[in-house]
Amino acid sequence: MTRRFYVRTYGCQMNEHDSERIAGVLAADGMEPTDDLDEADVVVLNTCCIRENADNKLYAHLGDLKALKADRPGMQIAVGGCLAQKDREGVQERAPFVDVVFGTHNLAHAPALLRDARDNGPVVEILDEHEAYPSALPTRRDVDHSAWVTIQIGCDNSCAFCIVPSVRGKEVSRRTGDILHEVEALARDGVIEITLLGQNVNSYGRDLGAGRYRPQFADLLRTLDAVDGIERIRFTSPHPKDLRPETIAAMAECASVCEHLHLPLQSGSANTLARMHRGYTAERYLERLESARAAIADLAVTTDIIVGFPGETDADFERTLEVAAIADYDAAYTFVFSPRPGTEAALLTDDFVAPEVVRERMQRLVEVVEGSALRKHAQRVGRTEELLVEGPSKKDPAIFSGRTRQNKLAHFVPDDSTRVGALVAVRMTSAAPHFLRGDLIGHVKPAPRRRVRIPIAVV
Repeated sequence: MTRRFYVRTYGCQMNEHDSERIAGVLAADGMEPTDDLDEADVVVLNTCCIRENADNKLYAHLGDLKALKADRPGMQIAVGGCLAQKDREGVQERAPFVDVVFGTHNLAHAPALLRDARDNGPVVEILDEHEAYPSALPTRRDVDHSAWVTIQIGCDNSCAFCIVPSVRGKEVSRRTGDILHEVEALARDGVIEITLLGQNVNSYGRDLGAGRYRPQFADLLRTLDAVDGIERIRFTSPHPKDLRPETIAAMAECASVCEHLHLPLQSGSANTLARMHRGYTAERYLERLESARAAIADLAVTTDIIVGFPGETDADFERTLEVAAIADYDAAYTFVFSPRPGTEAALLTDDFVAPEVVRERMQRLVEVVEGSALRKHAQRVGRTEELLVEGPSKKDPAIFSGRTRQNKLAHFVPDDSTRVGALVAVRMTSAAPHFLRGDLIGHVKPAPRRRVRIPIAVV
């Protein structure tokens, strides 16, 4: 009988795209996907290790799987991804019933490792660098109209709080021609939206070529903007220190590049930014943000901010509140500092901020960023926006959700012809900090032709 696999993803978009590749190599090996955990012969957990909560989620889920495997001895459990890369043999030490542990650099080996584990017992294989660029692997996407496209792997920065360089390796850019060929193929398949992925997309190309022949991220945006059929181009994540005027100009000039910039601030304090090794000041950050807003009409800006980084004083945090208010974000992802073993910040135990202080600071920050988000959304009420339909709302299947070019979530009542992947026109009628509501006005472009989908659960 054909074996069935189930993939669950923890973490970021890079992990989601890796899960699509894992699904691709398992399907190419003759397995079939399932979205029913109880039917799966192989369960793959693709892990994250950016924050402590990701570890807790993994091991809690492994505890549940232990009982399931006891009832189904033939079932195999594999743990891959960033946490596997970091913890290595530690995964099986905490969960000895896991059959396979593999890292971020050897996704292609998953089928062979599973066969080896069936014949010879548990297997751990962690490589320290990629054998080949992972985009060469087959990919099975979860949706028809939208796709991730990796342009860069690894990271050469040394942010004190970040484990990514340890688990993803050195920065390696993918050649522009290979990216172009992939995007052209996606467009032929009916994909209308792509999201370019990299740990620091703004530094794309600095490891390719030499002198004036070295490609830049702006060059890549212009190249992909010319691909017929691609309506929307997004990217994540850029680093503020590497946001060049050429990139801002390309965003303004390229019709398919969306009017959305995710620009992680992390802190507004010069002292904290220096301890984080971020490579910019708040003043420099705000200058580049102002340049982007001046050049790109109707630009939405989102950010990441860490609260309670070791040594953060009341004055440091007050400066973060000031900068967040000046930046006037459309949305912000706010995080409590989480010490990750293997990072510089994890060693600063004497400077850790008391939990009760962090909670109070987080509440004040959320009030600031949600206030600006609500104001930004209220300004869109009465406007007609083009939405890319994502499907029924999780809370109410009678309501559909979609995203504007500015990546704003909006809810509306569909008509009988509304399909996932379609572009529709919606007039906004009300606003909340995290979403908009509107009325369907008409259809702009029908959804692409439906194809077989590989279910990938994301948590």
